[in-house]
Amino acid sequence: MIIIDDTLISEELLDKKFVCDLAACKGACCEEGDLGAPLDIEEIDAIEANLKGIRPFMSAAGLKLLDQEGFYEAAPGEELVTTTIDGKACVFAIQDDTQTWKCAIELAHKAGQSDFLKPISCHLYPIRIEKLKNYEGLNYDQWDICSPACACGDRLEVPVYKFLKGPLVRKYGADWFDALEAVAAELKKSK
Repeated sequence: MIIIDDTLISEELLDKKFVCDLAACKGACCEEGDLGAPLDIEEIDAIEANLKGIRPFMSAAGLKLLDQEGFYEAAPGEELVTTTIDGKACVFAIQDDTQTWKCAIELAHKAGQSDFLKPISCHLYPIRIEKLKNYEGLNYDQWDICSPACACGDRLEVPVYKFLKGPLVRKYGADWFDALEAVAAELKKSK
């Protein structure tokens, strides 16, 4: 484990290779899994503030669920997550003409209709954040639907943390990311 500020970082983020291959996986992470996307309380406020701009990008099923149940719920353990359509797709997931899952929040942001990009848990995937007593644990979540991303990352020789530089800087700041890069360089030298 690597410690930077209040984070414990798995060395897998430096060792494993990963580059999303959306053409191959079709955004399956927006539909697969047991629960919706984890949300921070601040993100709930941000989504609520931007719902008017997000709604036009949502699917009919997503809008129906949004109107009936809202866009988040408490999961076992009281973690807040996005609601899911029939226990599958995220309420904000929508398929395009190629049957690739996209995020209505992100589409609204790209269209200038929302100032919120998307939940950090989605932006950071396959990194998962675990809340610990005094730290946030950053772990690599290996999932078979991401096999194409692992193969692409191996081919391009891009470690997880480098692929996710933008989201990591969004969450922890540029100085934190620079510190992580310095640790990665030191560990590479020692191997």
